[in-house]
Amino acid sequence: MTTHRVARGAATVTAIVTAGALVLTAPAASGENVGEPVEAGIFVEKIEGLPTDFVHGVDVSSVLSLEESGVTFYDATGAEADLFAVLADAGVTDVRIRVWNDPWDAEGHGYGGGNVDVPRAVEIGRRATAHGLGVLVDFHYSDFWADPSKQQAPKAWAGMTVDQKVDALGAFTRDALAAFRDAGVDVRMVQVGNETNNAVAGVSAWADRARLFSAGSAAVREILPDALVAVHFTNPETAGRYAGYAAQLAQHGVDYDVFASSYYPFWHGSLSNLTTVLSDVASTYGKKVMVAETSWNYTSADGDGHQNVITPDSGFDQYPVSFQGQATAVRDVIAAVHAVGDAAVGVFYWEPAWLPVGPPDQLEQNKVLWETYGSGRATSYAGEYDPHDAGQWYGGSAWDNQALFDFAGHPLESLQVFRYVYTGAVAPREVVSVEQVAVEVTEGQDVVLPASVRVTYNDGSVEDQAVTWDEADLAAIGGPGTYEVAGVTDAGLAVTAVVVVKVVNHVRNGSFEDADLSMWTITGAGASVQTTGDAADGERAVHFWAGSPYAFTVRQQLTGLEPGVYRLSATTQGGDSPSTDTRRLEATTSAGTLGADLLLDGWRAWRTATVEDVVVGDDGTLTVTASFTLSAGAWGTFDDVVLERVGPQPPAWPAWDAGTLYRAGDQVTHDGVVYSATRPTRGQEPGAVPARGKSSPWQVVG
Repeated sequence: MTTHRVARGAATVTAIVTAGALVLTAPAASGENVGEPVEAGIFVEKIEGLPTDFVHGVDVSSVLSLEESGVTFYDATGAEADLFAVLADAGVTDVRIRVWNDPWDAEGHGYGGGNVDVPRAVEIGRRATAHGLGVLVDFHYSDFWADPSKQQAPKAWAGMTVDQKVDALGAFTRDALAAFRDAGVDVRMVQVGNETNNAVAGVSAWADRARLFSAGSAAVREILPDALVAVHFTNPETAGRYAGYAAQLAQHGVDYDVFASSYYPFWHGSLSNLTTVLSDVASTYGKKVMVAETSWNYTSADGDGHQNVITPDSGFDQYPVSFQGQATAVRDVIAAVHAVGDAAVGVFYWEPAWLPVGPPDQLEQNKVLWETYGSGRATSYAGEYDPHDAGQWYGGSAWDNQALFDFAGHPLESLQVFRYVYTGAVAPREVVSVEQVAVEVTEGQDVVLPASVRVTYNDGSVEDQAVTWDEADLAAIGGPGTYEVAGVTDAGLAVTAVVVVKVVNHVRNGSFEDADLSMWTITGAGASVQTTGDAADGERAVHFWAGSPYAFTVRQQLTGLEPGVYRLSATTQGGDSPSTDTRRLEATTSAGTLGADLLLDGWRAWRTATVEDVVVGDDGTLTVTASFTLSAGAWGTFDDVVLERVGPQPPAWPAWDAGTLYRAGDQVTHDGVVYSATRPTRGQEPGAVPARGKSSPWQVVG
């Protein structure tokens, strides 16, 4: 345990940092932008000129279900406290609350994720207002999660025409906002849709989508005329995406104030690009901009037995996995939005309090709580409404390692970043991460490890330190596989290099990383090669989606292959594709066509289809084909196509002949199967049932 004395003007604060949890006896007021950096347990670089009215928000929509499940929160002194009081004391100014139309089944079982219908959202808003926090109401216009991959209309709107949905959306928005108003909730902003890249309420055509946005906006203007209206999209890393969305909104006359973006450092490109695309919208269309969702993980551990979105194997390295890295990530997003200028509204951190309801060793008890109170990502009851995603991947919190509280409910010092951005914060210099080296080679290539590694400190400084690698570990590297090589820096810091030896891939540009795609032929509709956070290998993949039924193929013909036996594989992820859809990977050679089904089992649930025993003959040719015939709304990525040679061409054994005498060891083919004689035989058919009391003179080879 480390104790720091913190001088802040005339006040003195004692900060006690224990495993990232923070106890403060006298936190200073939000909005300070003067004086020297405060002493603390983390470094935070001050953001010069940050307005005191910049929104520092959090989305805590799961709070009621968490509390119903027994989760307790603590304040900076270590005492039990109301979550909203803790947030307000940490410099949070606003709370974002998602709203689902009807997240319940007919028997009253909640779908999970907080079961946030209008009454529960109003209760969250009332508590936030009581602690001086503003409220952003985030309408999903769905009965459960809405995001780029799914924008399902509420059950009550099933079968409606677009005209009817426009009326229903307007009425729902008016009634919901009236409930917030009548409860005295300080609603400062209303979001008409959540991550509406491809649709809203099941409507995808831009002209119709704009009518729905406009209906929501008109309801806000009527009920809460002082509130800002926000539209919300994601994937700012895709070139031209936001410019295109903003142009469509302008073309169709959508009335809104704020263009909001999700920005997760794991998936959404550089911060400089975020600033650029938001600045373009602000300057071109005169709109305010903000980040509605962001986060970073402070640990790789799982707190409740339900797998997290970010795991130890995720491989993201934009920031250290620590509460220092978490604070730096939040500070950098705030700075990137602030860099837009006067149009910058603020930044919201997504679900910083979505904590475990119990430890992983109490998984069965946790499952009961998730199902009973909806405190996990989804309950099994959600399957009736969303069978392809929530119905398969229900369970607990997939976000607990990205919270701004530890698993027991104590605030991490990273929660104080909303204050520290005004003053800066300093701490004793210490190592927060040592570069973990990853080297990938193709079988037969030399393995070359770097002579030095980057060492990152909590103040953001980086040093290169020479490293000595373990010779025995290096010598143990052999054929295809994954190897670890231990090392130590000159300063005595341990480091590990992960060496992946890959098979020789005969598919050209199999991960679509090269700009030259001339070797591939993509035909049909709905598919194109894109930069995406959902690539299985690298940063590019074939991305597919369409609002109506569609079909496409991805094909490459290979020539000059060495005759032999090969294995073909490819990886997919995605969803909303029923079993009646066709998703097929095939290899065609002179010997025929072999194939395997491609699976779409959920977002980032990568599944690899493998086609074994592909025989390439003397002509050396093979055609790789991935064919998809998909339902409307099916989505996903196709990536990492690999063709590896696994052995020589099998001998062309002669066909069995009834008149030939075969001796032990002779091999023949019969009905497509290779047999070997175990004793001399003539006229006895391979594979035939022998006479009673006799044994067959043939055995199957392999």
